[in-house]
Amino acid sequence: MKTAPDPEPVVGSVLSGTPDGARHVLRWTEWGDPENPRVLICAHGLSRNARDFDFLARGLMDRYRVICPDFPGRGLSDWLSNSLHYHNLQYVQDSRYLIESLDFERLDWVGTSMGGLIGMLVASGPDNPLRRLVINDVGPVISGEALAGLGEYLSKHPRFPTLADAEEYFRTVYTGFGPLEDHHYRHFVSHGLRPAPDGDGYVLEVDPEVIDQFVSLPFRDVAVWQFWNPIRIPTLILRGEESVVLDRDTLAEMKARHPAAESVEIPGCGHAPSLMVEDQIRLVGDWLERDG
Repeated sequence: MKTAPDPEPVVGSVLSGTPDGARHVLRWTEWGDPENPRVLICAHGLSRNARDFDFLARGLMDRYRVICPDFPGRGLSDWLSNSLHYHNLQYVQDSRYLIESLDFERLDWVGTSMGGLIGMLVASGPDNPLRRLVINDVGPVISGEALAGLGEYLSKHPRFPTLADAEEYFRTVYTGFGPLEDHHYRHFVSHGLRPAPDGDGYVLEVDPEVIDQFVSLPFRDVAVWQFWNPIRIPTLILRGEESVVLDRDTLAEMKARHPAAESVEIPGCGHAPSLMVEDQIRLVGDWLERDG
């Protein structure tokens, strides 16, 4: 018996800009009914892209119009002409352009790592448009040691002679995503690579300047409680049981400062739970649907 093929997303875009007046196109993958006024934005991590959320989006597209942006320098979006603008405040501005382009009655946000920080910044700003917020394995405090650990493997700018080599790389560096199946790693290969500029093998689907800009910063402890303290919308914080990015003390303080925040620790994961497996997809979907 033949099964229907998995649905594929459509691609949307909006024109955004940087403080120096340069313009760039922000693109996203979109799932579900484009007329659905219930919109969910899913925001990826530092070196990742929108296609990380394909599994979550397929699981929620019957309830939401799911919008998964590629932030500048990743995936389908333009690379920035000035690498100094690869930072979270620029991505918040990009998110604002995206949100302004949408017609919605209700807007929720799921963000992994960097995407969680962007969601936190959007929710803490004036005229917050978000109804519910899911933050996946990140918080307002990140240790310099954790940042240095991220920088260590990102800064190598790996090149892969074959797709099999790339798959082995993903299996090695993304152990923090938790237990995954072979088709998940094939998904990373399909959507996480581009041909090397000289045509010899493959490189990651990210502007190298994104990584160079990140690793050029001093790896000091970062604390941005000023962006967490104003948030009062219902918030779910996910933490990988073995996370080195979101420690338990920070998580406890987040909940103490935000009475409407809840948390779930995901066993078998570090940084960050993949949101690609059924139990995690169900967890996020059920929480978003609570109280309508």
